[in-house]
Amino acid sequence: MAKQVKNVLKLNLSAGTATPAPPVGPILGQAGINMMDFLRQYNEKTKDQKGQIIPAELTIYKDNSFTFILKLPPVSAMILQTLKLKAGGATPSRESAGVLTMDQVKAIAEKKMPDLNTESLASAIHSVIGSARSMGIQVK
Repeated sequence: MAKQVKNVLKLNLSAGTATPAPPVGPILGQAGINMMDFLRQYNEKTKDQKGQIIPAELTIYKDNSFTFILKLPPVSAMILQTLKLKAGGATPSRESAGVLTMDQVKAIAEKKMPDLNTESLASAIHSVIGSARSMGIQVK
């Protein structure tokens, strides 16, 4: 018989260096799971991706056991990593923080496809372009 699911949490954590500091600690504490056990497993699985934000989808069961799956970094983080930037533009409509080529956009879209709710590469590309524009990044 399958375990009964009590809760599903989506957390954006720092790969390899997640700690119980807020906001993560209180969220996990309320969920009733062994927080340090989860953080140890998460950090172990993401230690080779340090410096990135790696989302985790955490499924908590009625008996307070848990499982989790790792997702790809958010599109905005992938854009910043591609352009080697720390942050997007402060005023996206007025200043440009950088320029993405269509090849870079396509590469990000292809990489992120499994996490997006689309089957179409064109839709994924539009999503990446929208994220870039909202960050003050031009697409050429």
